[in-house]
Amino acid sequence: MFDTKDTDFFDVEEEDFDTILAPDINFKGTIRFKKPFMIRGKVTGSIDATSDLVVDSNALVIAEINAERVLVRGKVEGNITAKNVVFVTASGSVTGDIVSKEVVLEPGSHFSGKCTMTAE
Repeated sequence: MFDTKDTDFFDVEEEDFDTILAPDINFKGTIRFKKPFMIRGKVTGSIDATSDLVVDSNALVIAEINAERVLVRGKVEGNITAKNVVFVTASGSVTGDIVSKEVVLEPGSHFSGKCTMTAE
């Protein structure tokens, strides 16, 4: 699909996650987690993680995000800070600033904001 060091992260399956926020959940507040987390519903607030985050297709996240790696298949409105990589797929949309070592915007994705790539 693409050439990046963290390709295992992008071939994730549902069973790879300990926690999945279901499509019918609408959460408001702060989410903190230490293991990979997938969002399929709606989150408003902030996300502070020491692990990986996947914003799945049809998910809506209106939040400030801080995580190790972030994969956006759905829609994010808010700033994303990732320690390693932010990957926005063709179905993904980010409205906000991105700060990360590596940023990948797949053709067809939407990004509106400022991008800052940090040093190794």
